[in-house]
Amino acid sequence: MAPALAHKDSRQRRQNLQSLNITINEENFHTKVEEGKEALLQDCDTPVPKVLTGYRGELGNILLLLFLYILQGIPLGLAGSIPLILQTRNVSYTDQAFFSFVFWPFSLKLLWAPLVDAVYIKKFGRRKSWLVPTQYTLGFFMLYLSTKVDTLLGNDRPSPDVIALTVAFFIFEFLAATQDIAVDGWALTMLSRENVGYASTCNSVGQTAGYFMGNVLFLALESADFCNKYLRFTPQPRGIVTLAGTVSWYY
Repeated sequence: MAPALAHKDSRQRRQNLQSLNITINEENFHTKVEEGKEALLQDCDTPVPKVLTGYRGELGNILLLLFLYILQGIPLGLAGSIPLILQTRNVSYTDQAFFSFVFWPFSLKLLWAPLVDAVYIKKFGRRKSWLVPTQYTLGFFMLYLSTKVDTLLGNDRPSPDVIALTVAFFIFEFLAATQDIAVDGWALTMLSRENVGYASTCNSVGQTAGYFMGNVLFLALESADFCNKYLRFTPQPRGIVTLAGTVSWYY
């Protein structure tokens, strides 16, 4: 009889302990749920910074691309204005056609584009390894060209030196084409996949604007007739700008 009563008492104690543990676990669970709710409410009260999407999130990179493409368009415009200047100095059509070789680097740049893409300094960056040296070389070359271009155009001689002028502007366009390769490759990595389409827009708009500045605007301001008619009160024998001054300004 006594062992049976002892067994019954121990079973009741185990049941009471189990019910007590369940009650404690339920209380802990409800407490944690309440704490989680309070944490969520506090997070909701904290202002979350807005992440810009679309072109506004990368507006700085887009404007940088546009500026670089404008710089590339100016040499094209200046080179395109040379035949018109040569025509006013009674240069033959054969020599004018020979000068058209200066535009070949932009047509043949695919020949050295793999080299620009494959050879670079890791610490400096794949695109900057070509973009920065090319830009500096282009600037110094234009500074030197500004001191020689008047002589090449025949201001100090009976006729222009078309061969030397062609070689000088060929180097000029070669450097600009190399820069174009680096910028085109950089545009694919500096913009996200969502905005990479703006790279082609910057290319077309920037180069067109640069060509307009280097060709149409330059020829208008270089013309004495245009400046005397629309921009001056007192006529003068020369325009407002010269080719040498424009080239040095570009530097």
